[in-house]
Amino acid sequence: MSYSTADSLHSLRPVTLDDVRGARKMLLGVARVTAMEGSRHLTQLVGAPVHLKCENLQRTGSFKLRGAYVRIAGLLPEERAAGVVAASAGNHAQGVALASALLGVRATVFMPQGAPLPKISATREYGAEVILHGQVVDETLTAAQEYADRTGAVLIHPFDHADIIAGQGTVGLEILEQCPEVRTIVVGIGGGGLAAGIAVAVKSVRPDVRIVGVQAAGAAAYPPSLAAGRPVSIRNPVTMADGIKVGRPGEVPFGIIGDLVDEVRTVSEDELSAALLLCLERAKLVVEPAGASPVAALLSEPGAFEGPVVAVLSGGNVDPVLLERILRHGMAAQGRYLAVRLRLTDRPGALATLLGVLSVVDVNVLDVSHVRTDPRLGLTEAEVELHLETKGPEHCAEVGLALREAGYTVID
Repeated sequence: MSYSTADSLHSLRPVTLDDVRGARKMLLGVARVTAMEGSRHLTQLVGAPVHLKCENLQRTGSFKLRGAYVRIAGLLPEERAAGVVAASAGNHAQGVALASALLGVRATVFMPQGAPLPKISATREYGAEVILHGQVVDETLTAAQEYADRTGAVLIHPFDHADIIAGQGTVGLEILEQCPEVRTIVVGIGGGGLAAGIAVAVKSVRPDVRIVGVQAAGAAAYPPSLAAGRPVSIRNPVTMADGIKVGRPGEVPFGIIGDLVDEVRTVSEDELSAALLLCLERAKLVVEPAGASPVAALLSEPGAFEGPVVAVLSGGNVDPVLLERILRHGMAAQGRYLAVRLRLTDRPGALATLLGVLSVVDVNVLDVSHVRTDPRLGLTEAEVELHLETKGPEHCAEVGLALREAGYTVID
């Protein structure tokens, strides 16, 4: 089976299983064969074996090195001499930077102005020149294309090229070897390169395997595109999952995904947060929101997946500051984090009395904000905002009941 795509010279060439196998040979000694870890918690939830394909443990922290190396290694000598340019929120940037360093090619990488600082720093440390431009990857990609047109550098697209897809497809070959009994593969989709590559590799050998793509609900360009029969753009994609925050599908992966991916699901920000928290707590794996999207899909409707299931954890490059916010968000989504605001009489011992009520219900107070000078308050009033760690939704309800019975009114 083959799929036509335009390469950098606008010529047509196919993406086949042989391409993926050739990419795998090219990546020997470059990309790691990442671990496949079982998840007892997800297995119990789904009712069938669930395995995690840990591309978050790949070199540079994501699968992107695979496609970037294959693409750059395939350049002609004169193309290598002109250097390469890429656009990325972080993972493709690092993949291009390391691949270029390994192959002795000069690399320039455009990144959005809001890209996480650790990803910017890592890209520079691999030897690439970093230029910050635009707010989203689509704007950054336009700037990279203009740079390529102006300088002659070769644009290394993050997903819309046959070599990129072939490189990413090596993940699919590894899945088939590590879990030959697999029935369902769940993978996050941004532009679509990883899902397309896995689909070519897996469906060529095992057409019975179901492939499910996952997008963040706030950046889901594939459902309307599939409905329209062509790639369409969505305006202002919004999601914490910057790795899959793409406003328009790639032309090349779109055709493959339309033919070979069985379903594309969307997940909410709450579900992404809960999935990231689960990976950290239960699997002891640091995964970025985009990488946790397959787990979020399993959590949202566990009965919808035939096992054995392989969920691809596509990346682990997460800003520590963002990670802290996401973990709190995830705890709140699971009913394990509660913020309450209330007013009380401003008198000695009032705050201690309030904390005593909370101690009775065994809640952990993380933070207290005590305001006494707000003009909205009465002369004898104080306002208190508490951040509480709870044990789940039932415990949250118990806390609310205890406060009401003690005479406190929670302010919305």
